[in-house]
Amino acid sequence: MIARILENIIEGKLNKGKAILIMGARQVGKSTLLRMMFANREKVLWLNGDELDIQQLFSSASGSRLKSIFGNNKIVIIDEAQRIQNIGLRLKLIIDSIPEIQLIVTGSSSFDLANQVNEPLTGRKWEYRMFPLSFQEMVDHHGLLEEKRLLPHRLVYGYYPEIVSFKGEEIERLKLLSDSYLYKDIFLWERIQKPDKLISLLQALAYQTGNQISFNELGNLCSLDSKTVEKYIILLEQAYVIFRVGSFSKNLRNELKNSKKIYFFDNGIRNSLINSFNELEKRQDIGSLWENFLMSERAKFLHYRQISAMQKFWRTKDQNEIDYVETDGSNLSAYEFKWNPAAKVRTPHTFLNAYPHSSYTVIHRENFEDFLT
Repeated sequence: MIARILENIIEGKLNKGKAILIMGARQVGKSTLLRMMFANREKVLWLNGDELDIQQLFSSASGSRLKSIFGNNKIVIIDEAQRIQNIGLRLKLIIDSIPEIQLIVTGSSSFDLANQVNEPLTGRKWEYRMFPLSFQEMVDHHGLLEEKRLLPHRLVYGYYPEIVSFKGEEIERLKLLSDSYLYKDIFLWERIQKPDKLISLLQALAYQTGNQISFNELGNLCSLDSKTVEKYIILLEQAYVIFRVGSFSKNLRNELKNSKKIYFFDNGIRNSLINSFNELEKRQDIGSLWENFLMSERAKFLHYRQISAMQKFWRTKDQNEIDYVETDGSNLSAYEFKWNPAAKVRTPHTFLNAYPHSSYTVIHRENFEDFLT
């Protein structure tokens, strides 16, 4: 199974004179999606940036040399392009000297690729992100009722295509992903010399999902200094494993202004890191699982629909808090996340009085589909 929301978007951008970049963690299905789209088309050349000879090919090739290599192909797909040195300049050379070629480039870590392509490809690229399968995609696949029935399973095992496709093998396959492969690009990066510390940090983040984090406290837990913790978190963000959400502040003096929370793009990866695969009825962290699920699925929802909105949370120094605040510059929406529909919720009068034009909604397991579809 493979996520296909991007398919129509990519089709609409072909042959518009710009490269198409598809970013996302390893194993989310970037290559599989492109093979499904282009397997039966003629004049398509595939190049894998993980292969040494492809890296060497691009290391010093001129425009005329690349044109000779591409031959009569009209579409050139470069997979895992972050492994190719100076790839941004090479892509610029192709776009400028061989404009008849449609470049499609995938990357699983932006700490290499984004830095290499952003300046050289200014105005020359369309860039999209690809995530593990989304709730919306699974609803499209087998219907809302079936996907809601599977919700307890998704909260534990997540949405990686391989995990969804191989029922009964979820734990084994998640372990393979979370033990090494997902962080391959980070481990290859020359300054990461102690991968065990990186895993320790990920485990600490997994236990603190949905809570405010402190670099100093995380450093004490993992025997790392706070600057190294911050560097590792940035790398994990750039490898599309986690994402950071900041605090919303505007009107009140006692609003927290520089606080942050960390979420995982996939619940299954989060649970695998702490070896926690118990059923929901036996878990003490259902609130964290529910919040992480909704935050990651909302991030997918916004990106795939190309909605420009900031994802925040809100809290004051006297402990008034709202799980999620979303704003697009004109509209301000606040949400509280509760797994149990019958849970008591205290109306956040402080927030609503400070932001009288905002809306407030409680999202629970009986109404969440309206939030994600």
